[in-house]
Amino acid sequence: MNRKVAKGDLDSRIFDTLNIILLFAVTVIIVVPLWNVIISSLSSGKALAEGGFIFWSKEFSLENYRAVFSDNSIWQSFFVSMSKTFVGVITHVFFCAMVGYGLSKRYIRGRKLYVAMGVITMFFSGGMIPTYLLIKSLGLLNSFWVYIIPALFSYYDVVILMNFFRNVPDSLEESAKIDGAGDWRIFLKIFVPLSMPAMATIALFNGVGQWNDFMTTKLYITNQALYPLQMKLYEIIVQSQTQSMQNIGGSAVIETTTKGVQLATIVITTLPIVAMYPVLQRYFISGMMMGAVKE
Repeated sequence: MNRKVAKGDLDSRIFDTLNIILLFAVTVIIVVPLWNVIISSLSSGKALAEGGFIFWSKEFSLENYRAVFSDNSIWQSFFVSMSKTFVGVITHVFFCAMVGYGLSKRYIRGRKLYVAMGVITMFFSGGMIPTYLLIKSLGLLNSFWVYIIPALFSYYDVVILMNFFRNVPDSLEESAKIDGAGDWRIFLKIFVPLSMPAMATIALFNGVGQWNDFMTTKLYITNQALYPLQMKLYEIIVQSQTQSMQNIGGSAVIETTTKGVQLATIVITTLPIVAMYPVLQRYFISGMMMGAVKE
């Protein structure tokens, strides 16, 4: 009996050791490229041209970041990105929560029709040209609201919230109605606080999408005052490429390279999103599981 117990303990230790080794290997695979991007963005053009380093640069320089921030309008673009991400996330989550709350009630008339219409939108879309014509007819071209209104609704997120709301006990809603609470008060005071894990998960996904959105500006915005950070950094990269082509064959050593500016751009655009994850991490797993699993 003792031999069996000892053998079981040995197998458990071997299994735990293999898990630790696997976790360490996966961590190295993820962290090393990220670290290399950060170090490369802090390297001079000469060091990047020579290459041959992974963990530490041969010559550090802030010229890549100076090239990115040399354009004063970069701060306005940063403000546009922050504004559209904040407003877009708040409106998107609240709108999808309202729709999900309504569709979670089985007694709603026409509920099956609404659900079927939503499922259709998950597989089919109008396409780029009809969408452009719709945006134009609504007068949203060169408007800040082109970032907000078309992104208000996503049936994928409605499904997550709808399944989450179904897990809330009916007794809570019934007791609130006995106390005289209406539908809006029940939704705002009971369902919204209880569904924070699911709403935080959707906010994270939508926030990443809003922050990284590039095509909306490319298709519908020509006013540079409404350019978000992604579009502005795209212009900086194009300008850097043009300057690099003009310096081909020259004897002067340029301080920045197109690759260096691109790497600095990656770091700048990634930092705000990375900062969001620790804040929403505790809601992330529970929100995904509770919203995706249906009894």
